[in-house]
Amino acid sequence: MSTYGGLLKTPGVARLIAAQLTARFPNGMISLAFLLHIEQVTGSYGAAGLVLAATSIGQAIAGPLTSRWMGVWGMRRVLTLTMLVSASAIASIALVVMTVPVYMLVGFLVGLSTPPVQSAVRTIYPKLVPSKQLTPLFSLDASAQEIIWVAGPVLTTFVAIQLSTVTAILIALTFLIGGGVWFILSPEVGRVRIPRSRRKIGKVLTKRAVLLSTITGFLLLGACSAVEAAVVAAFGHGGSESGLILALFAVGSLIGGLSLGHLPVGPWSMARRMFGVFVGIALALGSLNFWWLALSLLIAGVGIAPAFAVMSAIVTASVKFSDTAEAYGWVGTGQLMGAALGSALAGILIDLNGARGGFFVAAAFAFFGFVVPTVFRRWHPDLRGRDSSPIPDTEPVAVQPS
Repeated sequence: MSTYGGLLKTPGVARLIAAQLTARFPNGMISLAFLLHIEQVTGSYGAAGLVLAATSIGQAIAGPLTSRWMGVWGMRRVLTLTMLVSASAIASIALVVMTVPVYMLVGFLVGLSTPPVQSAVRTIYPKLVPSKQLTPLFSLDASAQEIIWVAGPVLTTFVAIQLSTVTAILIALTFLIGGGVWFILSPEVGRVRIPRSRRKIGKVLTKRAVLLSTITGFLLLGACSAVEAAVVAAFGHGGSESGLILALFAVGSLIGGLSLGHLPVGPWSMARRMFGVFVGIALALGSLNFWWLALSLLIAGVGIAPAFAVMSAIVTASVKFSDTAEAYGWVGTGQLMGAALGSALAGILIDLNGARGGFFVAAAFAFFGFVVPTVFRRWHPDLRGRDSSPIPDTEPVAVQPS
């Protein structure tokens, strides 16, 4: 814990973590809030799944594209534009009753305009601390990130049950605008300049560590989102039990992040963490009893934050600084797509087989999330005793003849 305490005393670190966490908080709310809201309006989880699928397509296009734009036009301009467009689209879904095709179109726009905050902040991190502190910083970030991906849905569930689904979406919108402004105005965002990448868009995916992190992040978030939908379906819209279980899911992840996230990163690190997630979710298939689900998901949560930390560390150490924003864009796109697709598929299976169908989807995502880094472990760099900073950008230097 002293390692993390020292990091938070580094100038700018605590402020930047808090600002980006607030700005990204809607990412953990929107999928579930849309699922609950559109199911309530249309009476069908399947219709809500179609909207989430459209949102995920928009996110797939936006992630690497808007991240790359930050190297052309600057972080503040790109973040401001995407925040304004995204806020308008989210407000429309909350306040305007539409047909399913129109919901899908607006959902696509929400995904397309997702602000690239994750890419921005993880590009800035290597400029804030020495290379030996990067892995602990990513671990701390991953632990804090659980407030987004796991605790965010807890808030969404409680608000949707106690107040309304419209209120849940509007709260997410408040975080988007308030956190976005805070992050954009942070001094570090203005000081760090991302060099223009010289490579074609998508070329960074030829880096095996980036591709491995993108695929595994997709599967991990798909599992988490399917769990959230399944828990809500198990206890109904009027049950507070779902919020309590998701809170324990978050606690497990926080425990794992703070206790395991600082460990050295070796070739098996990601596979081991994903195996823990799979075991916990697989146990959840055994019973829909409250206490059984609470214990199972507490176990599953322990591997989540450490897995995110490993993804960030191996991406940073594998690409040039000018490519970091786009690389994180692809990783972020994988995660956001996984979140939307996990909710969508879980919604369809819940319509067909009840809550157990949602847990089956989650277990399938988690299983493949373990298999992929196991089979492709040679793509996973060994960072034990290695500098985990981005590869410096180099270019020819003109030399005058003597």
